[in-house]
Amino acid sequence: MKRIGILGDIGSGKTYIAKCFGFPVFNADQEVAKIYKNNRKVFQKLKKELPNYFDSFPVKKKEIINAILSNKKNLKKIIKIVHYEVRKKMNDFLKKNQHKKLVVLDVPLLLENKINKKKDILIFVESKKSEILRRLKKRKNFSMKILNNFKKIQLSLVLKKEKAQFIIKNNFRKKSVKIRVKEIIRNLI
Repeated sequence: MKRIGILGDIGSGKTYIAKCFGFPVFNADQEVAKIYKNNRKVFQKLKKELPNYFDSFPVKKKEIINAILSNKKNLKKIIKIVHYEVRKKMNDFLKKNQHKKLVVLDVPLLLENKINKKKDILIFVESKKSEILRRLKKRKNFSMKILNNFKKIQLSLVLKKEKAQFIIKNNFRKKSVKIRVKEIIRNLI
């Protein structure tokens, strides 16, 4: 099984591109949402660590946002609690798909949290900043302050691009992305 790690800026289209591969995808953002909704143990840990922000289960997005906006150190505390569970889910996903030719890891902090392995194939998604911002502003609960807090804990895009074996220029046109994804798959299989 070959592991593909998708890298890029917040809002660059990593999730869409991950799906274009047509192989099993581990989507960390979806897993985090499930953890907030279903995992009482995580809620208890968050409540203990940040009692002023979390009061009832399930964890609400608004509580997360308020905690992050009030103190940038809270983001690291939240990540530390949630990351452990996400890693367990990813290991389950990898075990379940161990006989597949390829699996795709759509994990925003793949390099930062040292989740990647040396043999992983890294793909950098490159998109225009103006297009990314335009698309992010359409998202529900969009906050420039939260975006900036997340960017502070991420490696630079230049470094991520250097580490990648492949680059996909995402102009948010399906045809050009799908052509590039097919080229990469042909290269790998």
